[in-house]
Amino acid sequence: MGCAISGLAPRPGAELGTTARTPPHLTEEQIQIVKESWKVIRDDIAKVGIIMFVRLFETHPECKDVFFLFRDVEDLERLRTSRELRAHGLRVMSFIEKSVARLDQLERLETLAVELGKSHYRYNASPKYYSYVGAEFMCAVQPILKERWTSELEEAWKSLFLFLTSLMKQGYQQEEMTHRQVTASPKERADKSNTVL
Repeated sequence: MGCAISGLAPRPGAELGTTARTPPHLTEEQIQIVKESWKVIRDDIAKVGIIMFVRLFETHPECKDVFFLFRDVEDLERLRTSRELRAHGLRVMSFIEKSVARLDQLERLETLAVELGKSHYRYNASPKYYSYVGAEFMCAVQPILKERWTSELEEAWKSLFLFLTSLMKQGYQQEEMTHRQVTASPKERADKSNTVL
């Protein structure tokens, strides 16, 4: 495999806030280099999607448990040629494309990522897996970008994925809380509504 991307854990001080014009820890220069690199990556999105998920399942086999269709597939070649995996990879790449396009529209980007986190709750896809996808994406695009891949570009993509995954986790937790409130008994709901904070 030969790709080692580290540091996709939240950094201290990387809290979310909607008051900033750009995502936390992404400078205007980083936004520009992400957008420029995306123009190159975009030509190979189907290939990147497949590589990303095959690598994900290879490095983190427990992630397959989230994907009913791939749960018992051991043969990586079968995964590489799977129409279903290709389709899912394209959906993820579409989300990344929309995220890059909204880097100058922070509110729209936040809404997009939070909604994706909510849908992942409904699919029972735990937030612990989100950062793995970002790391595997970066490993998949390095050979495509070749000499364009620099430590500055890596840091910019890391920052973007940290921001997106934190928003997705937020959406997941919101949906989880909503689900708990809906499934709570009427007495539990009444008790909670009478609680003074």
